[in-house]
Amino acid sequence: MTRRKPEPVQVVKQRRDAALNALIGGIPYAQFLGIRFDRRGDELTALLPFDEKLVGNPFLPAIHGGVTSAFLEITAIIELSWALLWDEMEQGKLDPGAVDREHLPRLPKTIDFTVDYLRSGLPRDAYARARINRSGRRYASVHVEAWQDNRARLFAQATGHFLVPGRNGGG
Repeated sequence: MTRRKPEPVQVVKQRRDAALNALIGGIPYAQFLGIRFDRRGDELTALLPFDEKLVGNPFLPAIHGGVTSAFLEITAIIELSWALLWDEMEQGKLDPGAVDREHLPRLPKTIDFTVDYLRSGLPRDAYARARINRSGRRYASVHVEAWQDNRARLFAQATGHFLVPGRNGGG
């Protein structure tokens, strides 16, 4: 029996980035908003590049509350999905190259999502990170924080509960 040669690190990174981009591509509204993710290992930071179409109040101007909420919820869903995929990739159960637009895993379903608007989202890029507080067999709880220029000065945060697909009847 011959052993397969390990893939070069750069090839593995490219395949994981492609899997993440396919996952994000599975959410059309994320594409419309222009949301992207920066990946460093298993850590994700979401980026919402500023665009005039995101402004809800032109007199301030401020990012629309619905856009802020969607940005936070998409960040939570991608973080939860990526954590599940990451575990499978690290255990060798999933080839990152197998995740493409035609072969996407089912995304978690939102049960509830509560947003705290802490201040107006200014007309500039926004960032967000999600933290999985609990991930059980059927449900997961995720907290998300969003900021703009200063990580310590949040403009919104949220907590969501999700039905996890593919775990003993979930999703």
